Amino acid sequence: MVLRRPADAPSFTEEELDELQELHLAHLDGLRDRGLLLANGPFAHQDDEMLRGFCVFAVPREEARRLMAEDPMVRARRLEAVVAAWLAPEGDLAFRR
Repeated sequence: MVLRRPADAPSFTEEELDELQELHLAHLDGLRDRGLLLANGPFAHQDDEMLRGFCVFAVPREEARRLMAEDPMVRARRLEAVVAAWLAPEGDLAFRR
């Protein structure tokens, strides 16, 4: 799943953004603690500044979509979740839980 900034994302004060970011990270931490999220992190040095982060879930796409709809940044329309299946050869990746 890719997090990206919508073209029509609303503006927020720095204080509001700090609070949203804290809630966003707490949401992701909670998903990881429950074993639903395997890995996540922001993009850096990307060509498209609208691309903000990447998440790998251990749940079906529809559940990932539902879980990310609960994310405070997504609810505030500051980010949108683009959910897709990511195919990697079996055995190429390992995630610690």
